[in-house]
Amino acid sequence: MTSGTNNWEDLRKSTRKLENELDAKLISFTKLGTNLGSREQTSSDNVPLLGEVRSDQMFETYTMEIDEYLFKLSDLINKMDDLLHSQGVATNAAQAHALQRHREILRDYTHDFQKTKSNIQSCKDRENLLGSVRRDIEAYKNSSGLTRRSELFLKENDHIRNSDRLVDEQITIAMEVKHTLNSQRMAFKAIHSKMNTLLSIL
Repeated sequence: MTSGTNNWEDLRKSTRKLENELDAKLISFTKLGTNLGSREQTSSDNVPLLGEVRSDQMFETYTMEIDEYLFKLSDLINKMDDLLHSQGVATNAAQAHALQRHREILRDYTHDFQKTKSNIQSCKDRENLLGSVRRDIEAYKNSSGLTRRSELFLKENDHIRNSDRLVDEQITIAMEVKHTLNSQRMAFKAIHSKMNTLLSIL
């Protein structure tokens, strides 16, 4: 009977200790969710990548640790239940009430953990979606800017080609004028020569 009572008290102390540790973990986990929610509301177009990675790591770490705490707490409560209903320990109302209370605490912790975990995951999903949208917008802006620069370059290139063509046309016209003037000068010389010949005969 004394041995059974001692085992019960040992289990009870271990359960209370684990509950306190789990409670502290859940508070930190809730703060992480609050910080993520605040960052989502105040985030700019350039969210620090390092902060995202650190938050993801903390989320994974807390999730694994709390899962482990809940599993250990459930195991301790089951051991208390087995001991309470074993032949070596006489069941009494105080012990049954204590066991029920531990079960309720476990249920509340599990519910709070799942709720907080779900909220944080929703924040992360929204943040990832917003990040994706921002990247698409930046890509579009960069693409639009590149297209605009390309259009200006093409227009400038066309302008240069048009200028070259005009110059070529002017040169061609000048060469034609020069050729015409030379032809006229040769004709005038021929006429002048013939007139001189006629005058010498007369």
